[in-house]
Amino acid sequence: MLRPTVVCVNHEAVRSAYGPRALEYRAAVGSIEHTHPADRELVAAWAAGLKGPVLDAGCGPGHWTRFLGDHGARAEGMDLVPEFVALAAETSPAYPFRLGTLEDLGVEDGSLGGIFAWYSMIHLHPAELPAVLLEFARCLRPGGHLLTGFFEGTEVERFAHAVMPAYYWPVDELVSKVTAAGFEVLETHRRTDAGRRPHAALAARRLGQPV
Repeated sequence: MLRPTVVCVNHEAVRSAYGPRALEYRAAVGSIEHTHPADRELVAAWAAGLKGPVLDAGCGPGHWTRFLGDHGARAEGMDLVPEFVALAAETSPAYPFRLGTLEDLGVEDGSLGGIFAWYSMIHLHPAELPAVLLEFARCLRPGGHLLTGFFEGTEVERFAHAVMPAYYWPVDELVSKVTAAGFEVLETHRRTDAGRRPHAALAARRLGQPV
């Protein structure tokens, strides 16, 4: 399968925004204790049903990679930011971590059983998202699973995230994008916590007969 063409991903902007703040990020939100119990329940159930290797795409400091592994997944973490990869390897030495990008996951066609993209697509320009989803589809085996978390909004809208600009996505619109990339959407979840932006999650299965 040919790799999809991505419009433009500003890698250097992401590295420059997150790299110097990697330790600050880990202290603020980079541990499982910082995550919502409902998210942990969802991710644990998702991980338990996977077959084959699982990539935490945009792993940050690696806390979710370790969580996936603790719940039965053959997990590997990948991130664009070298400082995150170094922190993840330091704090979770039992798991492999490497540099990589969302538009080129660096694996063979159909080689993954799962892709976990938890808030890792929020900085993508909307024009970039379809090609990244096609890359996910390329890398997943038929029947493989995708789980993503994102900020929910009433429209696709750019906002001033604490680190760098990010985007809200309406759930129905993201469902449409994921479906167009070759997935069946299995479930969606929404939650709004006091003092927090609306959260949503989407689980999908790569179309095709499992192998």
